[in-house]
Amino acid sequence: MMMVLSVIVFIVLLLMGLPIAYGILATALFGIAFVPNVDLITVMQKMVSGLNSFTLLAVPMFILAANLMNIGNISQQMVDFCLGLVGHIKGGMGYANVLVSMLFAGISGSSQADTAGIGKILIPAMVEEGYPQETAAGVTIASSTLGVIIPPSIPMVVYSSVASCSISALFMGGIIPGILIGGGQMLVIHYLAVRHNYPRHPRLGMKKLVRVMVGSIPALITPVLILGGVLGGFMTATESACVACIYALVLGMGIFRTVKISDMKAILVDTLLLNSVSLFALATANAMGQLLAYYNLSSYVQFFFANYVNNRIIFMLLVIVLYLFLGTFMDACPAIILFAPILLGAAESLGITAVQLGLVIVITLAIGQVTPPYGVCLMLGSKIAGMPMQKAFAAVVPYIAISLAVVVLLAFFPQIGSVFG
Repeated sequence: MMMVLSVIVFIVLLLMGLPIAYGILATALFGIAFVPNVDLITVMQKMVSGLNSFTLLAVPMFILAANLMNIGNISQQMVDFCLGLVGHIKGGMGYANVLVSMLFAGISGSSQADTAGIGKILIPAMVEEGYPQETAAGVTIASSTLGVIIPPSIPMVVYSSVASCSISALFMGGIIPGILIGGGQMLVIHYLAVRHNYPRHPRLGMKKLVRVMVGSIPALITPVLILGGVLGGFMTATESACVACIYALVLGMGIFRTVKISDMKAILVDTLLLNSVSLFALATANAMGQLLAYYNLSSYVQFFFANYVNNRIIFMLLVIVLYLFLGTFMDACPAIILFAPILLGAAESLGITAVQLGLVIVITLAIGQVTPPYGVCLMLGSKIAGMPMQKAFAAVVPYIAISLAVVVLLAFFPQIGSVFG
């Protein structure tokens, strides 16, 4: 009965407009207050202990690295490189938009950082070149979801922490789905470019192309450094995030000279603000997870799946539907902490590995970042483009279909996520 009341309290708080993290905290306090022989201080203890993780230290480090990349002109270097490769194709700036998001995803681990950093460069540039505002915003917003699919990925770091599975396996598993989604988005661009006769850039001569590529080498080394360190077993995800911060600082202050000492205060403040939002949501989700554990929700879930869903495909499709729903009003990290541990037991009983489940959850939640009403990337991208969120969402729909197709394929064919495993 108390579990039902807690759910009602949570829904009422959301309908009142209370931020998700505060709603989760209030619900945890309400529910635990009625658990016999448990003090409310448990909520605070769980919030603090839930963040006491070396793995989770990667979250603020990746946010800092992304901010340094954006301020340090590294994003622009990547844009120039991608335009040099595909700018001469009809609709080339759209292709470059997706390609640069795939490269930037190998640095930031965050879709919001991609939307902000790449969007501020490419959305105005595409509109100025004659692309419809909807296309410029749609492809930028949609391709930014690759930031949490192609490694490194902050949601994968969080999932690894709660599921106790290999972060390297998750990172490797995200490569092929990320490439498939990026390739599918380029197909949408190709269709639109042919249909609407989008512009193209003049083809660069060999000397100029080589000059652009050489100038981009310092920026392009960044994802190689991060992924090579983790996948090669030389560094943990947290250590690679720290190395990325140091390398981005060296590039910004020493090579490109676009970051000054005076800029560091603003960069650190912005990093702390973004990080505080993420980690507070994680902390409250840990407290809610404790409440769910007190009410033994995982046993009820396992009983339900054992008795009513004994097919792994149906289970995975239900997981996709659940996280599509959660993604419309909840950030990825709390959604993972609250529900992934509950689903893990049922998944393993059906022969589904923790890595496959994690990949499906992360990709599905990536879609949630571009779906209203909570889609953070959708809100950010539409604000940059200066257009209503509803109009931006309509432009994103074809790209969402690509991501959905890939995540369903991953549910049917887990080999897609284990090519490099």
